Amino acid sequence: MGLPSPSTDVLADTTDLDAHPAAVDHPAPTRRRSKLYPWAVFAVTFGLLLSDYMSRQVLSAVFPYLKSEWVVSDSQLASLTSVVALMVGLLTFPLSLLADRWGRVKSLILMAILWSVATLLCAVAGTFEHMLGARFLVGVGEAAYGSVGIAVVLTVFAPRVHASLSGAFMAGGSFGSVIGVSLGGYIAVHLSWRWSFAAMAVFGLILVALFWVLVTERRLAEYAVEDRPGDETALNPVLRVPISTLFTNPAVLCAYVGGGLQLFTAAVLLAWLPSFFNRYYDMAPDRAGATASAFVLLVAIGMVVCGVITDRVGLADASRRWITAVVYCAISLVTLAAGFRLENGVAQLVLIAIGSFFAGGSSGPTAAMVASLTHPSVRATALGTLTVANNLLGLALGPFVVGMLADRLGLVEAMALAPLAYVGAVAALLLGRRLYPSSLRKLATLTQTAPNSPSREFRPDRTDDAPGARTSTENNR
Repeated sequence: MGLPSPSTDVLADTTDLDAHPAAVDHPAPTRRRSKLYPWAVFAVTFGLLLSDYMSRQVLSAVFPYLKSEWVVSDSQLASLTSVVALMVGLLTFPLSLLADRWGRVKSLILMAILWSVATLLCAVAGTFEHMLGARFLVGVGEAAYGSVGIAVVLTVFAPRVHASLSGAFMAGGSFGSVIGVSLGGYIAVHLSWRWSFAAMAVFGLILVALFWVLVTERRLAEYAVEDRPGDETALNPVLRVPISTLFTNPAVLCAYVGGGLQLFTAAVLLAWLPSFFNRYYDMAPDRAGATASAFVLLVAIGMVVCGVITDRVGLADASRRWITAVVYCAISLVTLAAGFRLENGVAQLVLIAIGSFFAGGSSGPTAAMVASLTHPSVRATALGTLTVANNLLGLALGPFVVGMLADRLGLVEAMALAPLAYVGAVAALLLGRRLYPSSLRKLATLTQTAPNSPSREFRPDRTDDAPGARTSTENNR
């Protein structure tokens, strides 16, 4: 249910009408709101996520040029990728917490401006060290975008579609990687690798301007969707809970670990597939980038499809989301481990394609579980914590570990070992499934004293506190 604006009265639901019969005789007028605006928020926020990953992954398309021009090792190339994910991992939590307090919209705008300018600095880097410093700044700018962005999106949509939206939003990383790698490789061949970075930066700055025009804190509050009575997330939205609750819920911890480890191999595919096709299939950089993009596109499509399947399967029982995440990990483990050990050919490509489709399939389910197991007042920070795990355990660790192994074993042998990370992911997700019921009960205790809680405070981004508005507790009687 969308929250009303402060200038309107709140219409009661069916239960509330029984308690307040006068509301039936004299219903308060409501302001008609566009059904398209939430999708506009999703579109422009998703567009900036594309820019985020285009700026991050365009580097993979120009690896051959940097390796030749600067005479660097695979480990050094991997460090240019991993430093971004490392900064995202280290800074996501504090920046997400700051965004929850300072304002999510303003935070997103500043982040996008910073990573776009830093990408321009990559275009003019003269040495490996200069590039490393510019990539460091890209990571600082991108640090909390994923967590704060998805928190903004989930604000204006009902919980029943959160897994689908989370999967689709997180798939934006793969879609952005597809565009960044394929377009970056094409530009590098026909212009230069420096223009590859410049193009990504310009695209990001254009999207920042569009986001600035369309999305405001006031309109997000107007379109915010309240958790419905009976939902597992139906909590007092005004109560602020301690940040420590993000780490004291056992099932949430399992979701963090499982979500991070399941992205280890997906990150390896994003970073190293262009080099794999360049070295083992003798493809030119632009063709290798385009071919790798097709497989990365499968990763993105798989995130979306797996998120939709998870919502369908978990409609009657939300705990089934954990099982679907386990299944996606298991399929990718088997197919990718087998595929990279085969000789070059159709069979190898088919297995890699299947594994790629399911490689990030658990992203939507884990994000939905984190959202359902944390209080709305700290949800952006919770998703930021998930982003920390995704980056430290997956996006940063995967490419770097494979880069080091490639210097010793060869790239294809290193990529064949990467899917073993799914074993840890499966173990964490199965444990999370077992702990899920008790963790839900623990979350529910946070709101038992909500009406008289000293933590209750006015929140300008929620209209529950508007004069004349009833609280969610009153509406749920």
